[in-house]
Amino acid sequence: MRIAVFTGSHAGPASHTAAAAGFATALAEAGVGIVYGGGHVGMMGTVADAALAAGGEVIGVMPQHLVDDEVAHRGLPRLDVVGSMHERKARMTELADAFVALPGAAGTLEELFEAWTWGMLGLHAKPAALLDVDGFWQPLLAQLRRMVDDGYLDARRLDALGVVGDTGELLRFVETYEHPPRKWTSAPPPAP
Repeated sequence: MRIAVFTGSHAGPASHTAAAAGFATALAEAGVGIVYGGGHVGMMGTVADAALAAGGEVIGVMPQHLVDDEVAHRGLPRLDVVGSMHERKARMTELADAFVALPGAAGTLEELFEAWTWGMLGLHAKPAALLDVDGFWQPLLAQLRRMVDDGYLDARRLDALGVVGDTGELLRFVETYEHPPRKWTSAPPPAP
């Protein structure tokens, strides 16, 4: 099994760095491979370094323009170089069996939301989760609950997004995951 890890290119607080390193180490020790953005910087570098140090499989996926900017991790046994950010996400989706977002910024959100949305649309049936370090994702979860309350998001979709505190919880979530029905089907609309 491989899990795509979405996280920041900045380090963030020390507690987040420590949690990312512990998380990646535990994945490697469980025999779970990591697919990630391929960088040596920030939380991405922490995840890769920790998993590699624990003997884990780590696959980086990075667009050529970022390789040219010298942010690629040179110690990876495998770095898939692609042409664009869109190709990066598509390749990560192809390589991974599940997705998890660690703390990060706009790019982390964008990667998570695209993977989660692709699942809603039936493009894959892979689980997506948030690793909630120090309550980092609680404001986002409050906004998502507001989207449910206001009728923009089906509660089943939000329920399908895992919120986990550690590697063990993530692996249990992935193991027991049941994908909700596709958002759009060819079935006729319900009667008024």
